[in-house]
Amino acid sequence: MFRRFLSLVLVLGFATGFGTHGGPLVSATPAQEDAGKKVKIVSSLPRTGSAKAQTDTIVNGIKMALEESGWKAGDFSVSYEDLDDATAAEGKWTPEKEAANAEQAIKDGDVMVYIGTYNSGAAKVSIPKLNKASLLMISPANTWPGLTKPGKGEAGEPETYRPTGKVNYARVVPADDMQGPVGADWAKVLGVKKVYILDDREVYGKGIADLFQSRAEEIGLKVLGHDGIDSNAQEFKPLMDRIKATGPDLIYFGGTTQSKAGQIAKDLVAVGLKAKLMVPDGCYEEAFIQSAGPDALNDRCYVTFGGLPPDKLTGKGKQFVDNYTKKFGNAPEGYAVYGYEAAKVAVESIRRAGKKDREAIRAACLTIKDFDGALGKWSFDKNGDTTLKTMSGQVVKNGKFEFATLLGDD
Repeated sequence: MFRRFLSLVLVLGFATGFGTHGGPLVSATPAQEDAGKKVKIVSSLPRTGSAKAQTDTIVNGIKMALEESGWKAGDFSVSYEDLDDATAAEGKWTPEKEAANAEQAIKDGDVMVYIGTYNSGAAKVSIPKLNKASLLMISPANTWPGLTKPGKGEAGEPETYRPTGKVNYARVVPADDMQGPVGADWAKVLGVKKVYILDDREVYGKGIADLFQSRAEEIGLKVLGHDGIDSNAQEFKPLMDRIKATGPDLIYFGGTTQSKAGQIAKDLVAVGLKAKLMVPDGCYEEAFIQSAGPDALNDRCYVTFGGLPPDKLTGKGKQFVDNYTKKFGNAPEGYAVYGYEAAKVAVESIRRAGKKDREAIRAACLTIKDFDGALGKWSFDKNGDTTLKTMSGQVVKNGKFEFATLLGDD
């Protein structure tokens, strides 16, 4: 009889909200349930300095993608925070600011996706930090191969960025192991026989310059020299005079607008050097033309880019450009569509995971295949690289970038 009574008490205890230890069974409050349905996406880009015009359009693209999703990802409401990894003193990204942004994101339990970085060197700072926190990172602009591709970068890359052994970093833009070589091939098509190579001594700039040089030598172009510049220097006329004496047909600069590409173009003209100038996608922005002056670049400056320029996009890409132009009153810069695509991928990764869990969202991102986006139909490979391989070349004419040709096999 006592046992039957005890059993009845226990059943009633559970039914009225008491556990076996005598305390109430606590259920989530409406506020807690609401918090569990809120996620945050952050971006980390240089929002101060000459890259700002380009990153403004990337951020605009991110916001457009989130607006189109209704600020939702599956059952979750999405908020967005725009972080700056540059300082006013430097006018460009710094390791300290990028590290601080990564740590801020990690500590915020609502942050599920980190969109960035713009500079490959900055990515080297944040990827391993975010990797330890299983926080998904999607870049709209990094192109250094070593961030993802085994055997394509420096010793220990990309494993050094993956302390957990898992891939948490993906990018929606093709890497420089394609862009550098096709630049050299294009130079040969342009009739170049002798080239002088410069780089800014940074991860992206030196990396793509080395890749250009390797291919140039392979296809029979004569490399007259290869120097690293001091990007803090105010001008490069003595260097241009020395290069002029070697008689190059082309100067290739591996670097960005922020590492003085425009000044190199100015000084090339100032010393009467008749050579062509070729630069990579780190200079594919209006700020480069403004810093050099259109007369310094007209019909002699060639720019490679991983993808198609905005006015050559089709399908959903063209729709994005049209909507962007209508919304902001001007056409987007080259990387805006990659910011848009990165945000679309972030939303899809959260939706697929179906829960507010960084590890689940990280894993979900890498399952994305045949993504039908603004860049066309593409997939992520096992290293987090896009399967897209389209490359293009632009020439500067009348102060504007003008599409010249497709590059490579695709």
